[in-house]
Amino acid sequence: MAGFDHTPDRRGTSSQKWDKYEQQDVIPMWVADTDFPAPPAVIQALQGRVNHGVFGYTLAPRSLSEAIVERMARLYDWQIQPEWIVYLPGLVCGLNLACRSFGDSGSPVCSPLPVYPKFTTAPRQSDRQLLSVPMQLQEGRWLLDLAALEQQLAQHAPALLLLCNPHNPGGTVYRREELQALAALCQRYNTLICSDEVHCDLLLEPGLCHTPIASLSEDANQRTLTLMAPSKAFNVAGLACSFAIVANPEWRQRLKRVMRGIVPDVNLLGYTAAEAAYRHGDDWLSAQNDYLRGNRDLLMERINAIPGLRLHPIEATYLAWIDCSALALDNPQQFFERHGVGMSPGKDFGNGNFVRLNFGCSRALLEQAINRMEQAVASLA
Repeated sequence: MAGFDHTPDRRGTSSQKWDKYEQQDVIPMWVADTDFPAPPAVIQALQGRVNHGVFGYTLAPRSLSEAIVERMARLYDWQIQPEWIVYLPGLVCGLNLACRSFGDSGSPVCSPLPVYPKFTTAPRQSDRQLLSVPMQLQEGRWLLDLAALEQQLAQHAPALLLLCNPHNPGGTVYRREELQALAALCQRYNTLICSDEVHCDLLLEPGLCHTPIASLSEDANQRTLTLMAPSKAFNVAGLACSFAIVANPEWRQRLKRVMRGIVPDVNLLGYTAAEAAYRHGDDWLSAQNDYLRGNRDLLMERINAIPGLRLHPIEATYLAWIDCSALALDNPQQFFERHGVGMSPGKDFGNGNFVRLNFGCSRALLEQAINRMEQAVASLA
């Protein structure tokens, strides 16, 4: 674990996370990237490509598509075809493309709430009507309210449901039977699914496995656009290589038509990093997840010991959704920021009584942040 205890200094590197507080004594724990260097195999592959010295226009490597096909079969018993893969420079554009590829102006799109903010902005930016479906705490896990979803599907007949699995910010890994119930609803009401599964490699609870909703049945496969990337798990988000898996040929062609002339190709270093991560990064990923599990356990113990704060179990991701409602603060994010911890405001995700904390950092930095949060809450007494 020592390798994750010692992280590079990211200040002054144009880091979105760290440069936000460049002139302030605030620990940045907001935007979702980690402070860990990428796997050695990824760095070595990038160095080899840079040493080649030519950075011209680049096709998607056939070998990367083969690696993705192999990975889906090995991890999920999901048999996909290379032609189903549509490469994207980011998953946010994937959400927007999904919204724009079906329906007309004003068409309804369902999204969970709370959720990563781009789920609620994508329908609006695509000139679609946003229909929110509440997430509910069920035995400590954040799950989509299926009764509320069915009401929206029956009443408004939306063409598309946006799904986040594992859930950001709640950390839920949907079980197979939960996804089957959701897929059955979408089949009943003829609703398509765009499933953001970018955190699927960041499983923290031993024994849990990720299930792509598209892998459940042929019907689910044909009505689902699955978004994945190595960006979160291998900390290569800045290299901008993501992909959609779209079995349905009509939707795939619609997606490509919407992309044409607007969405740029993935860059060659992004392709290089993605293939190296998927082919040679799993041992490193396992070690990172062990370290993150230790961070998660420390955070759970100490946050729940602070009067007025509550953190429910985190099954996946390196993101903590902390309930501050008992503190009765007007703006919890600003309160903790004034005390030296910079987190994401819950209101951006759909609930202003929460903050989201990124624990993808060294344990020492995490402990320092928790200490500041303890002191901040103590100052209210």
